[in-house]
Amino acid sequence: MLKVFLVEDSSPVRLRLAALIKPIAEANVVGEAEDAGTALTGIANSGADLVIVDLRLAGSDGLDLVSHLSHGARKVITIVLTNYSTQAFRAASFAAGADYFFDKTSEFDLARDTIAHIARARSDHIIE
Repeated sequence: MLKVFLVEDSSPVRLRLAALIKPIAEANVVGEAEDAGTALTGIANSGADLVIVDLRLAGSDGLDLVSHLSHGARKVITIVLTNYSTQAFRAASFAAGADYFFDKTSEFDLARDTIAHIARARSDHIIE
């Protein structure tokens, strides 16, 4: 089971993300946060495998969180899902260590499909 943690400052968007992930049999949302500090604690406590991060968070910066996660002792797959989808933000996200980057305005379904693919691959032991 792929453990997914949501880091998003907008409650309606978190609800939408959770609803998109719920039908994926091999994935489960294990926690949510609207700021980086709460997210770091929640990710560690939940043992999350995959984290969805917005670049704009309550009182903090999503890029800093992505960087922290990419340099952590435990590998966590990081997906940036944001309205800030310019090439500069995309490049900065990948430089910080993001594994995937999606535009919140047009790529929700692509993000869901990617999560489903990762979850299936994990359950089939294709990726660890």
